[in-house]
Amino acid sequence: MSDRKRAKEAETSGTEISRFNALRHGVLSRYTVLPWEDAAEYHALVAALVAEHAPQGPTEEHLVEEVAGILWRKRRLRLAEAAAHRRGLEEALEPRKDTAKAAVVHLDAIDESWDVGEAIRATTADTENDIHETEDDEAIVHRALNLLGSRRNDAYEAALAELREGTQEGWAEFLARQPDELDEGEKAATADVEGLRGFLEGEVLPWLEDRKKELANRPLIREQAFGESLDPDKLERLGRYEVHLDRKLERMLAMLMRLKELRHGTVPD
Repeated sequence: MSDRKRAKEAETSGTEISRFNALRHGVLSRYTVLPWEDAAEYHALVAALVAEHAPQGPTEEHLVEEVAGILWRKRRLRLAEAAAHRRGLEEALEPRKDTAKAAVVHLDAIDESWDVGEAIRATTADTENDIHETEDDEAIVHRALNLLGSRRNDAYEAALAELREGTQEGWAEFLARQPDELDEGEKAATADVEGLRGFLEGEVLPWLEDRKKELANRPLIREQAFGESLDPDKLERLGRYEVHLDRKLERMLAMLMRLKELRHGTVPD
């Protein structure tokens, strides 16, 4: 085949695709593509199907358009499924949801304030870093307690300086509590060795222990949240619609193949 003939055939093929795009898909896309969807993506899908099936005549062209519409709706179904999961996750983060409690129901005396959102967003590396940081905090607190138990004249000052900035700020807030903020029978804290020891042993170490338990069970909380995000009823409806689309796609393709066989005279007797 000469180069001139090849060029002419390529030009003819391009003209056919352009003709199809201009006369067919440009009109129907107004009803297939929703206003917020990317019309260019749909145009590319139609063009790819035209190139694959090379439809001849309005019937084959219509079937190709039908196939494009089905594939486009299947894409939309994936978006709907993802949206349903995200909506479910949002509900799992509601303050009164007991997602964390359900995730670790096998444990005793869990703290229902565990952060479900943090568990969802954290990566494995994030969790490992948080565990190391908590262990470091615990080691620092024990060093401060050792200083408080020493015979140094500046034991209180040395122990306070040993603590992380966040713990120091927590101690300052603990000292500044007003009488109406104290529990019944609780005495106000004092800025001395005994006061700081009571704060570290009664407030900080228990919090760190609970934090370690939370981090250890973060994967379970994450799994529970993702599991609760599933809406079986909604997913079942989406699944039924997808089955309908798959069956329609199968029929359209079978009809298209049948027409092409008839056109080429290859239908078996």
